[in-house]
Amino acid sequence: MRREHPTAVLAPLEQDGSTTATAVAHPNIALIKYWGKRDERLILPVTDSLSMTLDVFPTTTRVRLAPEAGQDRVTLNGAPATGEAGRRITAFLDLVRETAGSRERAVVDTENTVPTGAGLASSASGFAALAVAAAAAYGLDLDATALSRLARRGSGSASRSLFGGFAVWHAGPDTAGADADLGSYAEPVPTADIDPALVIAVVNAGPKPVSSREAMRRTVDTSPLYRPWAASSKDDLTDMRAALSRGDLEAVGEIAERNALGMHATMLAARPAVRYLSPATVTVLDRVLDLRRDGVAAYATMDAGPNVKVLCRRADAQRVAEAVRDAAPDSTVLVAGPGPGARLLDEGGR
Repeated sequence: MRREHPTAVLAPLEQDGSTTATAVAHPNIALIKYWGKRDERLILPVTDSLSMTLDVFPTTTRVRLAPEAGQDRVTLNGAPATGEAGRRITAFLDLVRETAGSRERAVVDTENTVPTGAGLASSASGFAALAVAAAAAYGLDLDATALSRLARRGSGSASRSLFGGFAVWHAGPDTAGADADLGSYAEPVPTADIDPALVIAVVNAGPKPVSSREAMRRTVDTSPLYRPWAASSKDDLTDMRAALSRGDLEAVGEIAERNALGMHATMLAARPAVRYLSPATVTVLDRVLDLRRDGVAAYATMDAGPNVKVLCRRADAQRVAEAVRDAAPDSTVLVAGPGPGARLLDEGGR
């Protein structure tokens, strides 16, 4: 187990005697998509998924145990976390407390640099950082696999952000209860040297009109295309792992693009349809096709939102970024590479 794949250990005491821990995690972008749950409570997916953790948009979360507090206190980017965001964090802390056999409340302070709710995996980095920090603060001695299972209970994609580079999230056995829970976790994927980059085109950083959770439910329940896509996604994962092991970036990109477009097709066929693609999205997709016609290995993927990510070689990243900016001049374009796994920080922020 590499050191950026953390184990949670007892966190240090502050001057007032309370226990505190700070962790940082990065978002990941799925190349084989997670779309649809078979168990809402345990957050068990219908299919396996595979992602690349990014080296941009870190989330830093500090958890301090507060024996004197009557309830959890959570701040997100300096403001109290209210509504659904606050509820999800408190529910996750309840799960950690149950595991640790503790009743102590916590003070949670999160700085999230990911645009929230825009299809850029803000919940992945957020709950991965919270899982590592909370497990350490409550004294849980968890290995990377157990931490991945724990993060999954906050947000499914967070299970993959525990690991750097490429990771696969196993759906687990199609059973119920403890076996299903134990069998659903993420782990690193071995790859040959492909030196990838992901050019991210944020065409709209605002909240999505339909949340991912609602869109998933609607797609699974009503789209006639969902089950065929889920079946084909299993083949896509097998093909993707083989392409990564032999260092074939073109094959990785082709598989990722078809998997993402297929996912969006299932949403368009839902009743009523879920449509995240905007005119700017389509313009960027067309420009990616133009790049390929010009001999550049560039392939698009999209999550639940209008923003486009373009997989390419690092050597081609600036050319791809310039082409995307030209196609969507009002968008924000940045280049990301493979990033590190979630990890604890010391008092100096290291």
